[in-house]
Amino acid sequence: MIQPTFDPLAPGSAVTLALLGARVGGVLLIAPVFSATVVPRAVKVGVLVVLTVLLQPAALASVRNVPQITPATLLSETVIGLAIGLGAAIVVAAAEAAGDVMAIQIGLSGAAILDPLDSSQTPVLGSFSRLFAIAILLSLNLLPVMLGAIADSAQAFPVGSPVSLANGVGVMVQTGSALFILGARFAAPVIAAVLIANVAMAVLGRAAPQINVLAVAFPVQILLGLLTLAAAIPAMGHLMGGWAAISDGMLGQVVRALAPAGAPLGVR
Repeated sequence: MIQPTFDPLAPGSAVTLALLGARVGGVLLIAPVFSATVVPRAVKVGVLVVLTVLLQPAALASVRNVPQITPATLLSETVIGLAIGLGAAIVVAAAEAAGDVMAIQIGLSGAAILDPLDSSQTPVLGSFSRLFAIAILLSLNLLPVMLGAIADSAQAFPVGSPVSLANGVGVMVQTGSALFILGARFAAPVIAAVLIANVAMAVLGRAAPQINVLAVAFPVQILLGLLTLAAAIPAMGHLMGGWAAISDGMLGQVVRALAPAGAPLGVR
């Protein structure tokens, strides 16, 4: 089978290229790594142009009628791109939220460093959890999976096709609740260990009032929390390794919400 090639002079090529760029731009706005402020804008623009040109033949092949560039179509394409990158972004955000919660529970919330990804001051554990999650996702072919999702989306939603924006955005907001659920699962071992330690210290303080519990509790709490975190890292990595299933589930919900009533879906 002859593979389609990039042809800027084909009918509807320029319009398809512009709308596809909005879809790819939506992915780059939210996808881990690319959305980091440390990535130069010139690099982001270059990646946007390259990906758009590479994916344009597949998108053009699925277009039935030449689309029009309107604010509605540009917004629709951007929302589709945001939906594609939503799953991975939520996993990374959940890991960062779990790190912040663990830092508060352990007592390291005051230990802040410069986050290299967004150039902001964040707790050490939050920054560590975020970088750890990104490393896991990159090791599991995050970028090729997203590129495949963009290509597959051209079959489900041809460039310029009408979508139900209100339903799609509403479902995307609802799926954001998964951030808190995942964050609680990531941080659960450390929270449980620190809670047990606090209860034990409270009992010790009641049993031996002469002991300065506060002087003992902080070192014990920090040491126990860090040891529990070190022991729980393999389990956290295993949970993050299931990001593809999480992303597919969220993308499926958004795709069903974006599809107009009665429209067939071209992806699973």
